[in-house]
Amino acid sequence: MASKMTVEEVGEFLRVEFPQAFVGNAIDIESADGQTSLLRQHYSDKLLRPGGTVSGPTLMALADLAMYVVLLSAIGPVGLAVTTNLNINFLRKGKPGRDVLAEARLLKLGKRLAVGEVNLLSGTSPDPIAHVTATYSIPNP
Repeated sequence: MASKMTVEEVGEFLRVEFPQAFVGNAIDIESADGQTSLLRQHYSDKLLRPGGTVSGPTLMALADLAMYVVLLSAIGPVGLAVTTNLNINFLRKGKPGRDVLAEARLLKLGKRLAVGEVNLLSGTSPDPIAHVTATYSIPNP
């Protein structure tokens, strides 16, 4: 499937329509091609929960944004596409001092629903710290 929005177009759209996702430039969209996306959450002590691990809300928000980015790159600027389901499995500790990467991919793209998955990685480790499945509702044109 060809991409309907470039990384730059998705980034600009989100900065206008969803600016709270990019407070302090803590997240970069590294790629988005209509089938996959890669986002980087830059490390900050603000991401940690007690016990020194990356917090669940941080991971869920990053995964949801990664799914939104891949979906926008596939369907174009549809601001009202919304999450209808997000399931997360926490697999291992996200270590302090490391960026968190979100690798998203669409599994199925229909006219009204999109289903995808996201692997969340800590730094350069190939072992996911969390696995997410998500469904988005796509509004009528």
